[in-house]
Amino acid sequence: MNSSHGPVHGTHHGRHVLVLPDRDAAEEVAEALTERFGVAEEPQLVRDALAGEDDAEDAQWLVVIEDPDAAYDAARLDALAMEYDGWRETE
Repeated sequence: MNSSHGPVHGTHHGRHVLVLPDRDAAEEVAEALTERFGVAEEPQLVRDALAGEDDAEDAQWLVVIEDPDAAYDAARLDALAMEYDGWRETE
């Protein structure tokens, strides 16, 4: 058998996850995605409590963008997340 099961490069999986420090930043990024990227489907905001922390102040927020056609440029998403002290998760 000659099939390769190595890591998948790029964003072929059809989803981007931006990690932001707080809810305000996540909401602003979601708005910017609609304005700058023309994201048709509203991005999903998800509260991600840090492991072992119960305090709401220690939660990060995830902005999940569905991208089944790989239409969004990962470098531009990186730059947007960095504007708000966040980053784009890479799988």
